[in-house]
Amino acid sequence: MNRVGHEGRGESVWLGWFLIATIAKFAPLADEHNDNIHAKRWRDHATALKTAIETVGWDGNWYRRAYFDNGTPLGSSSNTECRIDSIAQSWSVISGAGDPDRARQAMSAVDDYLVRTGDDLILLFTPPFERTSFDPGYIKGYLPGVRENGGQYTHAAVWVLIANAMLGAGDKVGELFKMLNPIDRTASRAGAFAYKVEPYVIAADIYGEPPHTRRGGWTWYTGAAGWLYQAGLESILGFQVRADKLTLKPCVPRTWRSYEITYRYQQSTYLITVDNPNAMSVGVSRLVLDGVPQLGDTIALSDDGLSHRIHAIMGD
Repeated sequence: MNRVGHEGRGESVWLGWFLIATIAKFAPLADEHNDNIHAKRWRDHATALKTAIETVGWDGNWYRRAYFDNGTPLGSSSNTECRIDSIAQSWSVISGAGDPDRARQAMSAVDDYLVRTGDDLILLFTPPFERTSFDPGYIKGYLPGVRENGGQYTHAAVWVLIANAMLGAGDKVGELFKMLNPIDRTASRAGAFAYKVEPYVIAADIYGEPPHTRRGGWTWYTGAAGWLYQAGLESILGFQVRADKLTLKPCVPRTWRSYEITYRYQQSTYLITVDNPNAMSVGVSRLVLDGVPQLGDTIALSDDGLSHRIHAIMGD
């Protein structure tokens, strides 16, 4: 969408969320270097940006994607094409900055309009660009439903999964991961025939309109593969390592009763078992390290060359 705001007066709602998320990660680095001037300036800007998005970026049931230079909204119910875009909704959650009630409503709209279970697709936006008089950029050069023009842009599809995990929607997360996993997509002869690309790599895009519906696009080079790996490990299994700390924050389907992870931390090995006896989706009620109960859901990792056992029990 390289011509949305190309004259310098347009605005991107989703990039607003992304900037807020970036400031939240970057400002603490300024704090560590005693750079209080920049840290304050960035945080003040993030606060003002959040206010602006909530004031003019909300469309009534979801967040708009952007504004053209002349002030016309994109990703709005007033549009005939690109009425709703997934990224503006996902990042309202991922950034942690969206109004909680609005963010949940926006993700519900994604489920209603962009998740096509019959075709196992999580669309970037709908309807695709075809006849609009506005020029969003080279995306309009793609046929309707091909690549980013109303197909599944897999980067954005994974962000939908991550946002749902952050909202604690474990059953939905399991459903979305199955849709994104190419092994499941090609589990049948009909699925493999429709997909037409390798069943063991993530496709950057999957087409969303006849006669090419469910056909995979570019493979082998997409960053969506890394995103899906991270989503599976951190957002679903809840395995989150930061420096020498391991936190377990699972968000799984309620039908998952148990899973295991073997993790090599430098010269040590951690054998992790997560049990879900009460059919929960989120939460760890008990965490035990080598037979010793721990407080909370985080443990300190040790590079002692030994093998350790972690047992987590899900619950409130």
